[in-house]
Amino acid sequence: MPSYFKWAVFASIAVLSFASFILILVAMSTQKWMTGKILCKTGAELVNATDPELVKFMGEIYYGLFGGGKIRQCGLGGRRSKFTIFPHLVKKLNTALHVAIILFLCMAFSFALVSLAFCIFNIIKVPYRAIKGPAGIALWNVLAGGFAVLGVTSFMAAVKLHNLTERIANFQENVFQFVILEEQYEDSFWLCVASATIHGVNLLLVAISTIHFPKRKTKTEEANVAAEDIMY
Repeated sequence: MPSYFKWAVFASIAVLSFASFILILVAMSTQKWMTGKILCKTGAELVNATDPELVKFMGEIYYGLFGGGKIRQCGLGGRRSKFTIFPHLVKKLNTALHVAIILFLCMAFSFALVSLAFCIFNIIKVPYRAIKGPAGIALWNVLAGGFAVLGVTSFMAAVKLHNLTERIANFQENVFQFVILEEQYEDSFWLCVASATIHGVNLLLVAISTIHFPKRKTKTEEANVAAEDIMY
């Protein structure tokens, strides 16, 4: 029973590690990390717009790690546009922080794959001491979860401390100035949060796999022991 239990735990960790890899990959490939409402401040000030009229100057914006789009409302109807972060827009942002976010997430899904590989090695009992047992699996899950947390917190820092949404909204805007009315984290951001949570669950499963269950002796074993005792 203990061996089957440990096999089931390692298999569960492998499935969760693969799920974490997929979640981060999907999150990085989508453009819905953040959405928000933007106000065309310049247009509203030109016509002295009051509260009911401000609706005509409110647009929307969404973006991810590599691109996004916005709807500009400057009193002339909505105008849609799309943009890419690289190679031009990133120069207007905190370049080091934005690149660090991407690198952190790349490291996170890389270590998630390593954790998956270690689980498979332990399931098939590859005889390498360096990768056998729960210690190696725990190590790689700590690294994967840690880098996922770093990526998420760095993105939050870019949004809150470095006005990421406002900088993106005003990219290549020479005439109009936009201010941010609302910001909301979207599904792609929460996928990375879920990925970090998965590695926390994996660490709990690793701890459970170290539990030693007492072995039950069969009657045959008891009989053999008794016979040997008689002989000696």
